[in-house]
Order: sequence, then structure tokens, then C-alpha cells
Amino acid sequence: MMQPIVSVQNLSKTYASGLVALDGVSLDIARGEILALLGPNGAGKTTLISIICGIVTKSAGTVLVGGHDSVTDFRAARALIGLVPQELHLSIFETVWDTVSFSRQLYGRKTDAAYIETLLRMLSLWDKRNAKIMTLSGGMKRRVLIAKALSHQPQILFLDEPTAGVDVGLRKEMWSVIRSLKATGVTVILTTHYIDEAEEMADRVGVIDKGRLILVEEKATLMQKLGQKKLSLHLARPVNDIPASLKAYGLHLSPDGSVLTYVHGSGAPRDIILRLLKDAESAKLDVHDISTEQSSLEDIFMGLVAK
Repeated sequence: MMQPIVSVQNLSKTYASGLVALDGVSLDIARGEILALLGPNGAGKTTLISIICGIVTKSAGTVLVGGHDSVTDFRAARALIGLVPQELHLSIFETVWDTVSFSRQLYGRKTDAAYIETLLRMLSLWDKRNAKIMTLSGGMKRRVLIAKALSHQPQILFLDEPTAGVDVGLRKEMWSVIRSLKATGVTVILTTHYIDEAEEMADRVGVIDKGRLILVEEKATLMQKLGQKKLSLHLARPVNDIPASLKAYGLHLSPDGSVLTYVHGSGAPRDIILRLLKDAESAKLDVHDISTEQSSLEDIFMGLVAK
């Protein structure tokens, strides 16, 4: 990895109540990647983002954003970041144009109507530029939040549960917005508890549970390492027991004796399935159908958190 754009080392946060929200988290985020932080509610995802963005004070550890310390060089670090929070905080009487333009000025950036126009067009908000916020749908308001977060041209965008409570169509639209941001070179970090979001969007996936970062892995590697495949042999004539010649495969027989299931990791030898089918034929099993199933990121996640 080249010089990471965000580097978090041994980050901890303990609240006055004694609640440990983060427990020694270390994480490097590469420039231009999409990182999905997965975890159940209360796992520490929002706390992690809030500390990196300078909203919550840390108890211990260091955070560097673009090489700037998030505490001693707060302004420079914060200028590189755009944050889209979970809650919709918008002034309902403002127009879309004014809301986004004002956000840019807050960061001391010069007025740039051409950039704001490009931004609003990219987020399909251009037609609504003169509309008051209160007249917009929930999905449009969420886009305005993204526009506000990008108004000062940050290099890093944090999206905290970007599609919580929005319908499927809008989620797909949001995904395409995030992809187009990545294409412009923006680094995107999103927290989610929708596994399909991580599966669809992310280059890397981090799993947080009880304030600890359990793992950070390339999505493809994670799926390959921890993904399991199931091969089911559906029998025309049920059996009472697994034939002795097939015992070595560690098959599972369904209660009604009609399905034999073979579970294997993605690293299993290719020919093993052919051998199994041949041996099933030799054992005079009447296989009338074969089905395969691959575990999703969801299965993997549930397994990790359970551990």
C-alpha cells in the first residue's frame, strides 16, 4: 500500500459511563479505495468515523488524515474530509443551491458556481436547485447531504449508513453515485449493516464488533477464504444411511433421507466433486438432481461475529 490517506493507530474510546466504544483499532485506508465497515448496531462504526472526522475526542491512539494529525493539525485534516451523517440535518427553508453553496463557504473555499453545478448534476439534483429542502423526498434530501459533504471538494468521503431506511431503488442509485465518486478519485468509507451493500460496493471490507476491528480484508479474498460451497445431491429414492463408500466425504444426510449435502471451502480440489458423483453412482444412488450454493458475505459475517 502506498502512503495511506487515512492512518489510524491503536485508537481507543471509553466514555465517562465506562462504555468502551473502541478498543485498540488500527487501520490504514488507501487513496481512492471504497472501504466498507460492517458491524451490528453499537459495534463502534459511528464512533470510529466520528473520531477520524474530529467530532468525538479519542481516549488514546493517533489519527493521520493526508499526513495531518487530526488533533494538532485539525483544520488541515478536516478540510480533506466530507461527512454524510446518518441523520438528515438540513435547514428546510433553504434552497438546494444555497444549502450546498453555504457549506462550501464554511470551509473558506471561494465561490465556484461551475463546480456546484457539476456536483448537483452528478447527484441528479440540478432540476431541484431552486427547490426548498422541505419539498424534497427523503432520497433527494440524502443526495443534498452528499452534495453538502462534497461542496468543499474533499479527498475523503465518509458515509455513515448511507442507505439506512431508504428503498431498494434508491439504494441502487446511491451505489452508482458512490461508484462515480470513486471514479473521480475520492476515497469512500461507508459504514453499513447491509451486507449486500458491502458485497456490491467495497474493494475492502472491515468487520467491527464490540469496539474491535476483527479483520480487514480484500472483499474477493474474504469471500474466497471464508466462503463455503454446498453441493446437494437430490435422490429419487431416499436412503436410510450414507453408503460406506461415501463416508470419507463427510456428507450430511437430510432427515427424510432424500438429500445428501457436501460442504467444501473454495480451496477444495476441482476433481473432488467429480469423484463424489462417480462414487455416488457406484454406490447405486439414484441422483435425479444436483444443486450448488455458495455462501454470501452475510454468512461469513454472521460466522465471524458469532466467533
